[in-house]
Amino acid sequence: MMHRRQFLETALAAPALAAPSSPWGSPVLDIHVHFRPGSANIEHLDGSGVTKGVLLTGIAAEEQAKAEVQRHPGRFVRFSTADITRPESFAQLERSAKAGSLGFGEIKFHVAVDGPEMRRLYDLAAEVGVPVLIHFQEWPQFTGQGVYNTPFDHLPAMLKAHPGTIFIGHGDAFWSHISADVPGGVPYPTGKIKPGGLTDRMLSDFPNLYGDLSANSGRNAIGRDPEFYAGFASRHQDKLMFGSDCFCRDGRGLGQRSEQPLIKGRCVARETLTALKQITSPALFRKIAWENGIRLLKIPA
Repeated sequence: MMHRRQFLETALAAPALAAPSSPWGSPVLDIHVHFRPGSANIEHLDGSGVTKGVLLTGIAAEEQAKAEVQRHPGRFVRFSTADITRPESFAQLERSAKAGSLGFGEIKFHVAVDGPEMRRLYDLAAEVGVPVLIHFQEWPQFTGQGVYNTPFDHLPAMLKAHPGTIFIGHGDAFWSHISADVPGGVPYPTGKIKPGGLTDRMLSDFPNLYGDLSANSGRNAIGRDPEFYAGFASRHQDKLMFGSDCFCRDGRGLGQRSEQPLIKGRCVARETLTALKQITSPALFRKIAWENGIRLLKIPA
């Protein structure tokens, strides 16, 4: 599409990447950086040793995100999101994609995964040629929170019905279902993973599904059974992408408020990258940390 070609030509003409040397033995793309005002975005990238970040940005903050991309050439690209329960959001998202947004997300609303809002979003994403990053959550983590994009076992039908749409899965349900044994009401299961989980099968069966390793849910999937996950990562090595979804202030854990054991007081980006390096070869780590996202989002490397 013309708007996408124009955007990529502009990106290619930008100044050379100004990122510090990576401490991870590979450049790193973080596909899950929630946009924050001020200097917080670049401070987290630099502090965690990340090369480039995808800013997940609400429509109301889009101009600020564009300015952040321009302020730090080569360090950021952006996704856009809007409240899809409001009919006007679809025109807003279409305009955003035509103005350089490389994806829709994070999509985290109290709707059905196969409801009319999400079906309309899947169609729009295919039409404008961008992926959709979706938060799947089957169990509330606190009173009144609700659930997001359920039921999870209806996702295969959507993948089949929308083959031209690229889905990026994220969240508690997505990573709980790495196992065939999913305990009810437990967002972060522990213990050995039972082979044959729905997420594992969908990544094998559907070429239009990818996985976002971010947040405690992604970190927990690695930590609960590293031996299983090593095989999982190898099996789906072209479909997994690193993300952090971290709200610490400095890329080293300052201000981390989560009480979850694997990330308490720590930077999620650093913890996930460290765990990933321990179970992958350098070539496989580079695929997940950098190459898959660069390729899928068509980012000039």
